[in-house]
Amino acid sequence: MSAKIEVRYTDNKAVKGRGDAYTNVYVDVSRILESWRMSLFSHEWLLPDGRIKDLKELPASEQVKRQSVELALANGQNINKPVLGIGLLENVEIGTGKAEFLTLAALGHTKIPVHIPKSNETDFKEYVSQVE
Repeated sequence: MSAKIEVRYTDNKAVKGRGDAYTNVYVDVSRILESWRMSLFSHEWLLPDGRIKDLKELPASEQVKRQSVELALANGQNINKPVLGIGLLENVEIGTGKAEFLTLAALGHTKIPVHIPKSNETDFKEYVSQVE
């Protein structure tokens, strides 16, 4: 599977009815991953050097999630936009949609649309991609 596959995104159910609190932006995947490395949860998906683990290196539960996203992509299904925020250590955290974001990143996507809290817009300026 390559990044050439056209991905259709849909709004994440976690933000449904909360449009006044969230906004949609395209983010630069490499910048997000660099920040997310500081997350306490990144070890499941990232190697110590920041690279995304291969499927076989992921914990079994995360392998299932990644395979589910890959199957959805192969079948042309919509992908939920991930929900990102800023964590306590002022790094990016992936709330809902971690498997979607990281699978797309592993497949070579460099820009991904996400939901972010409007309260974090200023914090995300360095991560927002100028190209959609």
